[in-house]
Amino acid sequence: MNNNHPEDGNNFYSQANNAISQIGGKWTILIVTALSKRPHRFNELKRKVQGISQRMLTLRLQALQRDGLLDRTVIRTMPVRVEYSLTALGHSLAIPLNAIACWAEANSAVIELARSEFDGRNARS
Repeated sequence: MNNNHPEDGNNFYSQANNAISQIGGKWTILIVTALSKRPHRFNELKRKVQGISQRMLTLRLQALQRDGLLDRTVIRTMPVRVEYSLTALGHSLAIPLNAIACWAEANSAVIELARSEFDGRNARS
């Protein structure tokens, strides 16, 4: 298989599907993007990632930790603090995710216009 064209192999799609199913969800993207700037405590993340429930945030953080994308550090203070930070692998993922977030911000008006035009054309059908 030619390394310049990984899509030629069936394994590429299997690996891509596995990775995308883990990192492609909106909560994961928002969590990784937030942590790309600096470590956060749980409640900081919950405030930053608006709309996420405490249970979903806990599940996503555990999944990201399991995949080696983030570290959970217990800081022995009074009271005890827990911080979440990206690993080197997590930071490598943050690069394309931040690019996608910037693209979305830069193109949101164009997308909204396209949706409006599409909906207008299809409402008459």
